[in-house]
Amino acid sequence: MICKPDKYSIIHSMKNKYTISFLCSIIGVSRSGYYKWISRQTSPDRDYGVKQKILEIYNKSNKVYGYRRIKATLLKKYNLNINHKKVIRLMRSLKIKSVIRKKRFRYILPKDIIADKIEPNILNRDFKSDHPNKKWVTDITYLYYGKSRQRVYLSAIKDLYNNEIVSYEMSSTLDMRFVLNTINKAIKPLSDKERAGLIIHSDQGVHYTCCDYKNLLKKNNILQSMSRRGNCYDNASIENFFGHLKSEAIYLNSYNSKDELEIAVHNYIYWYNNVRIQSKLKYRTPIEYKCAA
Repeated sequence: MICKPDKYSIIHSMKNKYTISFLCSIIGVSRSGYYKWISRQTSPDRDYGVKQKILEIYNKSNKVYGYRRIKATLLKKYNLNINHKKVIRLMRSLKIKSVIRKKRFRYILPKDIIADKIEPNILNRDFKSDHPNKKWVTDITYLYYGKSRQRVYLSAIKDLYNNEIVSYEMSSTLDMRFVLNTINKAIKPLSDKERAGLIIHSDQGVHYTCCDYKNLLKKNNILQSMSRRGNCYDNASIENFFGHLKSEAIYLNSYNSKDELEIAVHNYIYWYNNVRIQSKLKYRTPIEYKCAA
């Protein structure tokens, strides 16, 4: 079945041989509909300027912003308060859309191995914080590089006050050192008073039940909180960051070496902290949100 725009195109291509009325009656469309179509083809695109701004925002976001963040950036950067339905329509006309994140699955350690090392779930899914450096969440994920898909492990800490990644380390092996380095780097700028009472939440992974990790936290008067066994929602905030990292950077490219992958992670985390706006932060970046406090 031929759609109406195609029918109008056929009429337009034959208008020098036959009358418009005759062609419309044969093809089965109205003359008024044809002339409206002609008007749309010849009139300038009133949304051209907005479309160019949408494309600019989309490309600068590494093609990951959806209509909400694009709408917010149009208002923030250009003072253009455009209805979200129009933003969606213009994005569709430009054939652009945000990246959809994939779900993350993980292995759960046997309960009997770590039962005596489990800490209570102090955080208890309260992912809001009124001040910086009061509630941190941490975890480890793995990334791949090269044709043989070699692994690199990423340990990261996120501040729940402004969703900033305050520290991260990468390693080719799952040794304890790179997890401890992540903690040490994060607490280095903090005074003893700021460290005392800070909550750091993790899952029940082997690194977080290790004596070295526990002793480091106790030495600095940091409270340790743990998710319930097999419950990823208890640490959803850091899982959310890893999901964004992978879908907005890692999965969009291939990396031939460990150095290339590490540079990509470094660049993404800088962009995440300093450029990427977040709806939960009133469409500000983590650094902007902290500075505005």
